[in-house]
Amino acid sequence: MILPSASPLVVALSLAAAAAYAVPAAGAARLSETAARRALLLAWLLHAATLVWSMFGGTPRFGFAPALSVTAWLVLTVYAVEKQMFPQLRTRWALAGLGSIAILLALAFPGTPLHVAASPWLSLHWALGIAAYGLFAAAAVHAWMLQRMERSMRQGGEPQAGLPLLTLERLTFRFATAGFVLLTGTLVAGIFFSEQLYGRAWRWDHKTVFSVLSWVVFAVLLLGRFRFGLRGRRAVNVLYVGSVLLLLAYVGSRFVLEVVLRRSV
Repeated sequence: MILPSASPLVVALSLAAAAAYAVPAAGAARLSETAARRALLLAWLLHAATLVWSMFGGTPRFGFAPALSVTAWLVLTVYAVEKQMFPQLRTRWALAGLGSIAILLALAFPGTPLHVAASPWLSLHWALGIAAYGLFAAAAVHAWMLQRMERSMRQGGEPQAGLPLLTLERLTFRFATAGFVLLTGTLVAGIFFSEQLYGRAWRWDHKTVFSVLSWVVFAVLLLGRFRFGLRGRRAVNVLYVGSVLLLLAYVGSRFVLEVVLRRSV
């Protein structure tokens, strides 16, 4: 979300973290449970150190790739907490691969400098938005595991996620609900305090349109879940649609500006 240009230390930490993530991602079938867990823990710590040093070690910057990096770290944090509660939880290799790719992207595309005159509340506003990204990403990962488990059960195989189906479904919607609360707060702050945050009145741009559309989709999903019992493949598909729209809201718009159009604003 807010990263300075890549210093030698950030480059070293990023490459070390990406390599550490690659160990459990590429060697999932060959590593023991203990070795894979230690490699993932080391990668998670190096990733955290990269983010902390990036935020406080130089001129603040922001962009699509740093946002993805923070989101990936939040998802892995959720996984680490859940692993303590549900030791049978799997899919470590996929999350490790996600972390490695996100770090390398942030290293290649560190974003653009944050204007010195920006409101001090802007960082908090972005933090809420990125936290919502992380929670919805966690919900999408759980939805993916849910689909894998249902497919495996229909084919008569062993469950792939290592969790009971109903437990996985409850976790999916808990993350979606928490993400919806944070997304609502982010949108309310953007609408009513846009001039203080961005120095301009609130307007309908690509980021706003996609954010509002994703909020509507998630609202329909949660209303359908808690009022009409929406579940299964239809609920998962709605969650995916909302997640894609939310991804397009900030990450997608910044990707177009920074990579396609090569603009700093």
